[in-house]
Amino acid sequence: MLENINYALFNLINATPDSPPWSLTVARMVADDLIKIVPLMAIALWLWGPRSQVCAQRQLVVKVTLAMAVSLTLSWFIGTLFPHERPFAAGVGYNFLSHKANNAFPSNHGTIAFTFALAFVCWHRLWSGAILLVMACAIAWSRVYLGVHWPLDMLGGLLAAMTGCMVAQIIWLLAGTLIYQRLQQLYRIGFSVPIRKGWVRD
Repeated sequence: MLENINYALFNLINATPDSPPWSLTVARMVADDLIKIVPLMAIALWLWGPRSQVCAQRQLVVKVTLAMAVSLTLSWFIGTLFPHERPFAAGVGYNFLSHKANNAFPSNHGTIAFTFALAFVCWHRLWSGAILLVMACAIAWSRVYLGVHWPLDMLGGLLAAMTGCMVAQIIWLLAGTLIYQRLQQLYRIGFSVPIRKGWVRD
């Protein structure tokens, strides 16, 4: 039953040779490039910002990193235990994005994008999380549209992201302060010169 729904949704979303070329171009940009916002935002939040907010920003980065580590590890375990072919490897639909025929479930792109978005919903502001959720949904759509993932791969990524954020919150409550202090110490040692010159925040 679930597999039938998966196939039906894929056939509804997947592009065809008759799809407008511009839609394929936009989808490729979203599928490959939008995810780069994640590391760039994390770096910017750690290095810069108002002095009164930089501590909260860095704690958010630590929480995001913890959630990402948990969700990607969970995604890897699920994929290893329950491998699933990509649509083009199974001979289903049309493929418009070059990709290895490796395991499809859950989607790593979906896992990363949804983890980042949910982290902002949980630990930052609702409006910022909502914007990032739109970005995550766009990434999920694009990769199904281009034929490299099934819709359920994206649902798996969302569930892995939810679990990652939940476990990260537990870890933070147990040892968050210690983890943050140690990372802050390492940062001050490694970035002593840029900090002294005022290029980045202390």
